[in-house]
Amino acid sequence: MQIQPILAALRKHRLATVLIMMEIALACAVLCNACFMIAHRIQLSRVDSGVDESALAVLQVSGFEAGQSGDLNARMVAGLRAITGMQSVSVVSGVPFGSQSINAGVKLDRAGKHFGGVLGFYNDGPGSFEALGLTLVEGRAPTPDDFQPLATFVPSDAQVIVSRTLAEHLWPGQKALGKEFWIDKYHFRVMGVVAHMARTGAGEGGTGTIEWSVFVPALPGPNLAGTYLLRADPHDLPRVLRDAKAAVATIAPDVVLDHDASQTISDLRQRYFRADRTMAGMMVGVIAALLLVTALGIIGLASFWVQQRRRQIGVRRALGATRSDILHYFQTENFLIVTGGIALGMALAFGLNLALMRIYELPRLPLLYLPAGALALWLLGQLAVLGPALRAAAVPPVVATRSV
Repeated sequence: MQIQPILAALRKHRLATVLIMMEIALACAVLCNACFMIAHRIQLSRVDSGVDESALAVLQVSGFEAGQSGDLNARMVAGLRAITGMQSVSVVSGVPFGSQSINAGVKLDRAGKHFGGVLGFYNDGPGSFEALGLTLVEGRAPTPDDFQPLATFVPSDAQVIVSRTLAEHLWPGQKALGKEFWIDKYHFRVMGVVAHMARTGAGEGGTGTIEWSVFVPALPGPNLAGTYLLRADPHDLPRVLRDAKAAVATIAPDVVLDHDASQTISDLRQRYFRADRTMAGMMVGVIAALLLVTALGIIGLASFWVQQRRRQIGVRRALGATRSDILHYFQTENFLIVTGGIALGMALAFGLNLALMRIYELPRLPLLYLPAGALALWLLGQLAVLGPALRAAAVPPVVATRSV
């Protein structure tokens, strides 16, 4: 079929053609970016925390003085370990997906000239590394001599364990063991690397920084108290956590149990990513509504043009055009309009993505989403125009030309 006659017909309806192309362009821009945001959030929610989530829970208390921390930790650890089914209890600063997090920017040289990024820190007491179930891939696990008191929020000089993702970021193409980094006067040396270790605020910084985590062996004390990592058999864990919450009133009646923060790690994960799942659902609704409106616009315009062109259709049928020819005419016309809208929409999609990158710190839109969005809109256009086109092809020549 020749394109020139179709373009000539479209030029006679410039306003309607431009409006539907702009609607398709907007749909293309929103579709590409919304799908990317949904995929981005799903990727975040599926992060491998690196810990044995099904066997772990956290119990958190507050309302105690710093001078009471030593006695509190001793009472809590001893009392919680006595609970039937409890495998281990250790003092920690936080857990993946928990409410408490420690983040700090690090430098790769003592002079502080080479910035390494903002990392998440775990200051965890003896027994915590084994309880977490982290998988060591290089170096060694902490020994009793590695656990040191916290100077403020970290030890002044510590042997630490980093995630493999963080090691590749800080020292690309190099062995991480023995490497050093600093936070002002605080010095760290890498003694081990684990396969995965999500930071406490797992979604902070996006998928690229989700495992920028450091495990710091630390001794419980005034700056490390009140948060306890519980490990039990996955089948027993709900009951063990329930018994542990009930035991707090007996073990330490002078503290306040934070029921909201005291959960299994699996429940903390579900709660942490609840907003992401909600947002993804809303985005799906927005996409569906936008595509529906776009499809209705195409159907309305095509139906209007079919009604206007009944005489033209009848003449063409009388001159020998088949139903297939009429059908293909409207499908080709729709394809050209949708293609023009997609071309404009791709530029608009990149502009929208740049704005989202600046405001919400989203990554750059991958090019893969553009052809995928274009294909979806082409299919939508062809399906939307099919009904009006079939009605046009079904008009008998004698009826269409009766007024000639």
